Amino acid sequence: MWKPEKQDGIEENGPSLTPARVETREDVSAFIGKGVDFKGSISYTGTVRIDGSLDGEITTDGVLLVGEEAVLKAKVTAGTLICKGKITGDIHIKEKLKLRAPAVINGGVKTPMLSIEEGVLFNGTLEMTQGARDTQREPALRAVTQSDQPSVKRVAN
Repeated sequence: MWKPEKQDGIEENGPSLTPARVETREDVSAFIGKGVDFKGSISYTGTVRIDGSLDGEITTDGVLLVGEEAVLKAKVTAGTLICKGKITGDIHIKEKLKLRAPAVINGGVKTPMLSIEEGVLFNGTLEMTQGARDTQREPALRAVTQSDQPSVKRVAN
């Protein structure tokens, strides 16, 4: 395995995704480099970065990093997707989807959390779903019942 270039993961203003650590602080466990053409299905745990082209299907509960020059014609199911490349096909995300310029998305997207940077082209449908994060927040969002309301008593001086 190669050494990470940067410890914080994805460069915010840089030209491409850094093949290092991502926001989850996991090491990239596999890498499909620029110039590599892959056809078939990929299933994995952890983090994978793609800079080449892929025609097929990707399934993971982990993180998928799609580099600026990557071209995917695939059905993508992932925990988290951070994309700067081109994806044609349906995308189903369980946690969060981050689209960073100059990403191009052509297809249907299902995700509980979405971030789109200026300069991204999104041609398709979007369905915002309830994800794991929403169920964690549910107790904080529940309605306050009458018995839960604090009682205030006025004290005369």
